[in-house]
Amino acid sequence: MKAETPISGAQRAAILLLTLGEQDAAEVLKHLSARDVQAVGTAMASLTNVSREQVEVVLARLNDDMGRHTSLGVGTEEYIRKILVNALGESKAGGLIDRILLGRSSKGLESLKWMESRAIAEMINQEHPQIIALVLAHLEPDQAAEVIGYLPPRTRSDAVMRIATLDGVQPHALNELDEIMERQFSGNTKKLKSASVGGLKAAANILNAMETSRENELMAAIRTHDSSLSGRIEELMFVFEDLADLDDRSMQTLLREVPTARLTTALKGAEPGVREKIFANMSKRAADMLRDDLEVSGPVRLSEVDAAQKEVLGIARKLADSGQINLSGTGDELVA
Repeated sequence: MKAETPISGAQRAAILLLTLGEQDAAEVLKHLSARDVQAVGTAMASLTNVSREQVEVVLARLNDDMGRHTSLGVGTEEYIRKILVNALGESKAGGLIDRILLGRSSKGLESLKWMESRAIAEMINQEHPQIIALVLAHLEPDQAAEVIGYLPPRTRSDAVMRIATLDGVQPHALNELDEIMERQFSGNTKKLKSASVGGLKAAANILNAMETSRENELMAAIRTHDSSLSGRIEELMFVFEDLADLDDRSMQTLLREVPTARLTTALKGAEPGVREKIFANMSKRAADMLRDDLEVSGPVRLSEVDAAQKEVLGIARKLADSGQINLSGTGDELVA
């Protein structure tokens, strides 16, 4: 790795783990999701010639991040339950508690996140359409998008529409889902309560993670069946051109997480407004280097550009979900 090459989030995590002993690194990995473990593992395998300066940068960044956090998040699950019940009452707090803590006790659903997408599709293909939708709604958007790609064409649009209309899933539906997991995996799972999963935003995120051609195909099918539903989903979909509307702070945060090579590929097919927004939020030197890379790089397959743009959008959604950036297009005003 060259000193000037920006370090992505996965690479920073990889460098940090490589500085730890094997046992400590293993303990850290236990607390990551399946997708994050895969991303960090890939970064660890690809790292070469890491300089002392890069290690110091990563450790300094970690120190800064740790300084902004406290230990208040340790062991707070029961505390969360108590204050919500006291504030809202047992009935009103129940659904909210489930949404906050959903999935922590479900080994079956977590096991799905470690499976190959094709295997998941084969496992759920013969299940009831509503069960298929529930399974997909519990996966990360990019994994759900891959699984849908392996489902029969007639099932795909129906699954996305069902995800979009999921709301307040009843206990018997989640129990049925739990039974599927128990048939596939060993171990016990606790009885699930009613919970809020899926919804319009979940459907939009899954469609965003798909290849553009498949996304367009499914949206056309959904539009044919329910034009109103397709319109509501489209309103929530975030496309690459929408990056031009990010506030500067959000854009700068996003650029720190996107590998330079993927950004270069993604910008091959970008609108001028998106390019200029990105250039404006980089140092002059970095922007000039990126412009040069775009000019000297040869033709790129449209499918590769699409995949790179989807990757950037996936990073943006994760940052937005964690509250690090704002996708609405307007940042918070600053006061002196």
